Amino acid sequence: MSSSLVAYDDSDPEAETEKTEVPSTSSRQTSLPSSSVKPVQYFAPGSLRTKSTYEMQPTENTDDFGISIVCEDLPEHYAPNNNTDLTSPYCRRAYSSHTALCVPYKNYEQTSSSSRNSGNGTSQKRVHKDSPTTIKGIRPYIPKRLRQENSSTCGKKESDPGENSNCDVKQDVSGEQTVRKISEIIKPYLGSKYKLTEIPKSLVFHVFKHSSPVNEIQWCPVREQSHMLLSASMDKTIKIWDAVDTGCCLKTFSCHSCAVRAAQWSSCGRRILSGGFDSMLHLTDVETGKQIFSSKNEFRISALKFHPTDSNIFVCGGFSPEVKAWDIRTCKVTRVYKAAVQQTLDILFLTEGKEFLTSTDAVSRDSADRTIIAWDFQSAAKISNQIFHERYTCPSLALHPRESVFVAQTNGNYMALFSSQRPYRINKKKRYEGHKVEGFAVCCEFSPDGTLLVTGSSDGKVFFYNYHTARIIRTLSAHKEACMSAKFHPVLPSLLATCDWTGEIKIWQ
Repeated sequence: MSSSLVAYDDSDPEAETEKTEVPSTSSRQTSLPSSSVKPVQYFAPGSLRTKSTYEMQPTENTDDFGISIVCEDLPEHYAPNNNTDLTSPYCRRAYSSHTALCVPYKNYEQTSSSSRNSGNGTSQKRVHKDSPTTIKGIRPYIPKRLRQENSSTCGKKESDPGENSNCDVKQDVSGEQTVRKISEIIKPYLGSKYKLTEIPKSLVFHVFKHSSPVNEIQWCPVREQSHMLLSASMDKTIKIWDAVDTGCCLKTFSCHSCAVRAAQWSSCGRRILSGGFDSMLHLTDVETGKQIFSSKNEFRISALKFHPTDSNIFVCGGFSPEVKAWDIRTCKVTRVYKAAVQQTLDILFLTEGKEFLTSTDAVSRDSADRTIIAWDFQSAAKISNQIFHERYTCPSLALHPRESVFVAQTNGNYMALFSSQRPYRINKKKRYEGHKVEGFAVCCEFSPDGTLLVTGSSDGKVFFYNYHTARIIRTLSAHKEACMSAKFHPVLPSLLATCDWTGEIKIWQ
């Protein structure tokens, strides 16, 4: 904004010597009052050599000593070089009953021409209208409903590929042929059906590249590329290993700013879905490292699963009473499943994906009401929350590959067997016990043929149970710290991967 200085009777004498003559008209000379008032002078801020002088005109119905002096702002070329604001353009100052009204310069021509064209000796009343201006630094108000909708949409739009479009990828092995290759060890088993599972005895590979606990491991579901093993750790990274041929780390993805709690392969084996304690969801391309899907969630994520029949849909839960279903194609939440709980521990889809189960931390004093909840996927309605009545939380759920049953890992140091058909009754005759959980999120899993049930233990051991008899077949002293997970290979009948709380991953055969 431009500013001006006004010279009065007590101004600097040097400024008085530089006055310019005021253009006078007969009409204005006759209209001046008897009291002599000197004209108002403008001085350009920062320089007193140039100035503009305009006339004073008294308004009607003024007192003898009340004179209205109108001062217009300087033109734009008189703007000062510095940023010092001497006078505000919309301020009023009172100097002994003299009112100086500062008006923007762009309105001067209209007001001066109207006063000059008027035949009367008195000036007409001048009306100034402020033009609407936008003030920098002020954000517009956004309603709460729009803020909630924006938080549930994608944090990264496809039209903005410049920011966080790629994941930080470290390729430990040169070339990408190691990802696409077919292992020579797996090739003989691709044309035949899965044989009887054998219990591993010897250690094949021992890798120790994670600096924090490994929360989850998973073999690639594509049979031809099942030499790759996925691991998610609390050290904020996701790693892919060649766990069949070399035992080397192929790639490392650093997409999250906090611990990665859950990760899963897509059905095509080309993408990895991950969620962590930074409340972020990422779908990353394995070969390029680009983030196909990325979104900021409203809560920290502890569990996520792809829909078994639609690879574009996944369900995630965490430190919230809500479980959300996302569509990757639209980057939006399609369904919300609400329950009176504080945290979702695990998610398990049943056959064909029409129903799914969630294990929660809700435990009452006498029973574990709402510990396991069955949901209808399409309507988001609760089917049952009276499935498990013992007061233990269930950190892990596993579905049998051939029969209509599932098991729940409990903090009571045993695994309970349930029917996967309504009303999801518990089998009281079978209980798989002998291992220890002790508050760890220990995972359990069936073998691909369904004959064995394997689980980790808080003492570092791996327990193999006979599914039909619920007896312990063998224990394997795999780790020194708590063994978090044990996974059978989907093709090789005697290959097992384990991980522990210190970040170790071991391959057994």
